[in-house]
Amino acid sequence: MPSVCFYFEVHQPMRLNRFSVFNIGQNTDSFSTYFDRKLNKEIFEKVANKCYLPTNKLLLDLIHEFDGKFRMSFSLTGTFVEYCEQFLPSVLDSFKELFHTGAVDLIEETYFHSLSSLFDELDEFEEQVKMHRQMIKRIFNYEPKVFRNTEAIYDNRIAKKIKELGYKGIITEGSERILGWRSPNFIYKPVNADIKVLLRNYKLSDDVGFRFSAHDWPGFPLTADKYAYWMSHCEGDIVNLFMDYETFGEHQWTETGIFDFIRHLPGEVLRHKHLDFVTVSEAVDRYETVGKIDAPWAISWADEDRDVSTWLGNDMQIACFNELRDIGRKLKKHDDKELLHAWRLLQTSDHLYYVSTKGLEDGTVHAYFSPYDVPYDGFINYMNILQDLKQKIE
Repeated sequence: MPSVCFYFEVHQPMRLNRFSVFNIGQNTDSFSTYFDRKLNKEIFEKVANKCYLPTNKLLLDLIHEFDGKFRMSFSLTGTFVEYCEQFLPSVLDSFKELFHTGAVDLIEETYFHSLSSLFDELDEFEEQVKMHRQMIKRIFNYEPKVFRNTEAIYDNRIAKKIKELGYKGIITEGSERILGWRSPNFIYKPVNADIKVLLRNYKLSDDVGFRFSAHDWPGFPLTADKYAYWMSHCEGDIVNLFMDYETFGEHQWTETGIFDFIRHLPGEVLRHKHLDFVTVSEAVDRYETVGKIDAPWAISWADEDRDVSTWLGNDMQIACFNELRDIGRKLKKHDDKELLHAWRLLQTSDHLYYVSTKGLEDGTVHAYFSPYDVPYDGFINYMNILQDLKQKIE
């Protein structure tokens, strides 16, 4: 009896100001000069009205309609929560209302949706995980059992650290790099840690997240009954459908029929008597592992390569990442909370995502999200800010 496990990533980055080389060393407030408050507020409010508020209301109605049998999980990044508290508290209230139904689970991640797990040492990563844990405890009075790293970045080292931090499960991509011929529709364990690994069924997840409105896709149009039928014929214990929450109303606009699809999906899934919905915590508690996976190199759910080349795939990205890491080593020797917060916001994965020079479909997706005309502009802007931060420290 396979279970359907919906998980949604809810994240907004702190987008950067255009920062000229002539701004370096001007000794101004780092937060207001690095981050574009006006743009960030405009984008957040737009996405809130197109996605967060209407989708939360729809999911709440469906949870009540199906007496809690429709279940799902969310991870809310710290930057997203900061947006809510600054600009639109009603968005956070709507997530609280969902959580209090008992049909919604929350997932841990790094507070800043950062690339800290790729640093040589995992002490900064651990600090950000604990920051996120404290935030979820403060807002929801809850302690998540399951962890999902930024963009599902995962390797053996990360899995071992998450087990040491007390979590029962960790989420990553159902990549052939670690699965080989095996199915993602089972729970596995790492070769080096006693923790359960939930693997994203990327085909079925991307059918909604990326292909839903693609008229040239053989599966178009994707209807709720068709999608439920596909899942009813899946082998295994669990079908993990993990995607960006902004899929609903933002990436896939209302006009595509995405809200009608979600509105009818619970009924179509539950029409199949052998299907049900579970949260990630319930999945970890219910199902046993069927084998081990080995990930000596990092994977992720990003791009076709499903590795970390999304952020470290060219010389510009590597130069930015190395500078970011080295600045952190110097910064940790100082007691400056403002600069530390700015440095952590600069770790958010989106900034290096914009510097990617990948082509084809990956490049199209990167360009869609990027505020820059070309990746080189993103590189120069980001590096200028890093140099200013470096001078402030020195």
